Amino acid sequence: MFRINENYLKLPGSYLFSTIAKKVAAYTEANPEKEIIRLGIGDVTLPLAPAVIKRLHSAVEEMAEQSTFKGYAPDLGYEFLRSTIAKEDYEKRGCKISADEIFISDGAKSDSGNIAEIFAEDTRIAVTDPVYPVYVDSNAMAGRSGIYDPATEKWSGVIYMPCTKEYGFVPELPKEVPDVIYLCFPNNPTGTTLTKEQLQVWVDYARKEGAVIIYDAAYEAYISSPGVPHSIYECEGAYECAIEIRSFSKNAGFTGTRLGFTVIPKELKCGDVMLHSLWARRHGTKFNGAPYIIQAAGEAVYSPEGRKETGEQIAYYMDNAKVIREGLVEAGYEVFGGVDAPYIWLKTPDQMKSWDFFDYLLEELNIVGTPGAGFGPSGEGYFRLTAFGSAENTKKAMERIKAAK
Repeated sequence: MFRINENYLKLPGSYLFSTIAKKVAAYTEANPEKEIIRLGIGDVTLPLAPAVIKRLHSAVEEMAEQSTFKGYAPDLGYEFLRSTIAKEDYEKRGCKISADEIFISDGAKSDSGNIAEIFAEDTRIAVTDPVYPVYVDSNAMAGRSGIYDPATEKWSGVIYMPCTKEYGFVPELPKEVPDVIYLCFPNNPTGTTLTKEQLQVWVDYARKEGAVIIYDAAYEAYISSPGVPHSIYECEGAYECAIEIRSFSKNAGFTGTRLGFTVIPKELKCGDVMLHSLWARRHGTKFNGAPYIIQAAGEAVYSPEGRKETGEQIAYYMDNAKVIREGLVEAGYEVFGGVDAPYIWLKTPDQMKSWDFFDYLLEELNIVGTPGAGFGPSGEGYFRLTAFGSAENTKKAMERIKAAK
């Protein structure tokens, strides 16, 4: 008789955002007259930039002609996109990343969940707490996370690095030595960042201990503060210890078209084995490539028009972040993030549990957010709002919150 992967049975409940969607759907069905404002899941709301749409159309036309039709994409992705990324995202920032060290994929979430496949089954992982759930859940599915304890909301095999208010939501170096360290900056969910000097500490630590950093830089396009690195490869020695994952979802609105990439420098080795070679083997075996028309559209993001148009969209969302920050402060909330990231992290009032605050916002103010407890034990007592809604709805949500106080 067949057997299942029992690691799945160890997972607590459903995926965080699936749980939220079910709760919102149930409330909406019971209260169809209510106008729900969604500031929860980090999905964009603006349409794709005109330069991207134009290139999508032309790429579709190419697929209708024998001479320009494209079938399977190359394993690593089309050279035109990889070379553009290498030049625009790395070379211009002084990072020596070559096109063949870039792997095109269908999104950062997929890569974040799949990257652990190239590491040993007994790999010890360290995560910031609170943390994007995919890092922990994907390792739990692979049997690396140990046993989940509902009382502490922690996995026995995971090294947690609390990001607390007392330390500016900057994680401390772990007391136990991990094999793989997950870092996400600008951070999801707290919206906070690291300076280059703070990030260099992690690179130095990883090199000293022989660990690998998996650096999720999905929100780097939102950085505006000086001294905050856009890539971990701006730090000395990072080529030897870091994998960087990026996305087109938040910087260019590709949440519905799916495009991302992972960078693995050839200098990153375990003994004589390049991690680059392992990921290339995995990529070639399990992935047939992002569609040509989507990769062509991705290249258009880097055109002068694409840069200008997506930059305007980012500014739109960051204006929303400012509205949320200022509105929450005016309403008496303690607020963090929202300066170099589209996420605002707030302290729940009167020591309210984060899921209780979720219910309060949904049922009393008809606003959807994300409870901090869903991101890990250190997220309890906090709540995340996103700046990805419309300007109109964002202002309306803040008016409701300020009126309630």
